[in-house]
Amino acid sequence: MPIAAAALAWYGRNARDLPWRDPEVGAWPVLVSEVMLQQTPVNRVLPVWTQWVRRWPTAAELAADTAAEAIRAWGRLGYPRRAMRLHACASAIVERHGGKVPSRLEQLLALPGVGDYTARAVAAFAYGQRQPVVDVNVRRLVARAVTGTAEPGPATTAADLAVVEGLLPEEPAEAAQASAAFMELGALICTARGQLCERCPLAGSCAWVAAGRPAGSGPTRKPQRYAGTDRQVRGLILAELRGSATPVPAGRLEAIWHLPEQRDRALDSLLADGLVSRIGSDHFALAGEAATGERVALPAH
Repeated sequence: MPIAAAALAWYGRNARDLPWRDPEVGAWPVLVSEVMLQQTPVNRVLPVWTQWVRRWPTAAELAADTAAEAIRAWGRLGYPRRAMRLHACASAIVERHGGKVPSRLEQLLALPGVGDYTARAVAAFAYGQRQPVVDVNVRRLVARAVTGTAEPGPATTAADLAVVEGLLPEEPAEAAQASAAFMELGALICTARGQLCERCPLAGSCAWVAAGRPAGSGPTRKPQRYAGTDRQVRGLILAELRGSATPVPAGRLEAIWHLPEQRDRALDSLLADGLVSRIGSDHFALAGEAATGERVALPAH
């Protein structure tokens, strides 16, 4: 059985019921989900995505709000620059496309913060196009099933896109489903560690299994440490600013971390990224709140 057919049959029985996979959900919620899911597991994304699309169901509604509110609503999802990129993306969709997420790949790629993977994912999953949607899970699955290597290369290449495109069915809607199936298999079955080959629909034709599941020859990637890093300190600073209705004095920020040098470095990086604004000489707020020093009240739910 061809790889796509086997993957689709498995997907039909085992796909997770995720709200952004609803055929009626629309392109904007799909785009939001794809940005949120970058380097972030589904269980952490689900509650934040649900709140976002409830509050900003269209790009126009997010664009009409402030970047600061986007950062605030991002919460502790991590990599908060993604919130700013989504806000900029929403503004561009309003300005260039009348508030409708474009369907053409070149128009998607021209949006702020939308790279090749996200553009192809939206084209496939929101518009049912035949696009090779290639993330690390798909690259790993294809590396093993097709080439017999334990791990893919460090980044997606044109060759990866070509191989995956060659595996897709010709009919666009079926190809879009196959792309989702490949991603799901890589995320749930053909994982980086603890592979479940006995449950994999591709095991019978997998080149890696046939070769005896040889170990990878590349360097082992260690999990990223979080505790004590600048990322943690950045998160603590953002949490303090998110929770405040008014600009926060420097003295309050000084109290959140015991190493002044690291705290200052983290704050400087947030200022440089545009996530935080300085108000006067000694107060700080989320980006976009500097003009008034106030934030818009959150809507009641």
